[in-house]
Amino acid sequence: MDPAGDSQERARNQNTYVLNSEDEAELARLMHQDQMLNRHMGGLLPEFPAGPPLPEGGRVLDLACGPGGWALELAFAYPKVHVFGVDISQSIIEYARAQAWSRGLENIHFQVMNVMQPLAFPDASFDLVNGRLLLGFMLPEAWPKLLAECRRLLKPGGVIRLTEAELPLTTSPALERLHALFAEALKKAGQSFSADGRHVGITPVLPRLVRQAGFEEVKLRASAVEWSVETEAHYPVFKDYLMLLELSQPFLLKMGLADQEQLKRLVQQAVAEMQQEEFCALYSLLTVWGYKPQE
Repeated sequence: MDPAGDSQERARNQNTYVLNSEDEAELARLMHQDQMLNRHMGGLLPEFPAGPPLPEGGRVLDLACGPGGWALELAFAYPKVHVFGVDISQSIIEYARAQAWSRGLENIHFQVMNVMQPLAFPDASFDLVNGRLLLGFMLPEAWPKLLAECRRLLKPGGVIRLTEAELPLTTSPALERLHALFAEALKKAGQSFSADGRHVGITPVLPRLVRQAGFEEVKLRASAVEWSVETEAHYPVFKDYLMLLELSQPFLLKMGLADQEQLKRLVQQAVAEMQQEEFCALYSLLTVWGYKPQE
């Protein structure tokens, strides 16, 4: 028997991520996306202009960290803080560890864990728990359990910080059609809060979910990344889409919403429209944060 192989097989069976997280192209896309968002959202923790609530020796947990883009940057920016990243994918965690080693970061640790299950940390272990774009795998019924686990893991007064997004708004007819198919596919897969399958639906409900989990002083910060042609963000987001449109096709085919030829034509048209002179687009994200009550 191969215990490592059995563990990886169990992880694959539990993995609800709608893309293939083991694909090297998805690994590259996630690293690119992390860098793009870190820059265009105003920094790693822009909600705290006076400085994040991270004491010297403080501890931060990054949920479903992927290849570790946000966590690695945080560990570099705050060398006296201990950062932990967890993800369900063994190969992605190994990549993140290699990145930490190559940068000489000794204050960051990556571990394989499924955030939809109880996490192997003691109570009151962290000052900050972060999660970004969990919509790609989270089931609606899993959110209350995850937030309860976050509350358990946070110290009194600790911060939960979650950033989620809806699909971008654009002037590309083909891309809007692909967005509609993706939103419908998420609804069909049971991974959407949308009432009618036209949106992802996570952003309207996220503040309430955080409040219902018992967090106090819940606040919101909206970020808008304009990636119209000739803006600074156009090429980085366009590059993300070139990979995303290819990687999302197996999910759309699996959900039976289009055939291969239809998707091929839509993707070709969307790529052309995203490069047209009049193309306009806006990517909106919502960060919600709150505090564990002082006990």
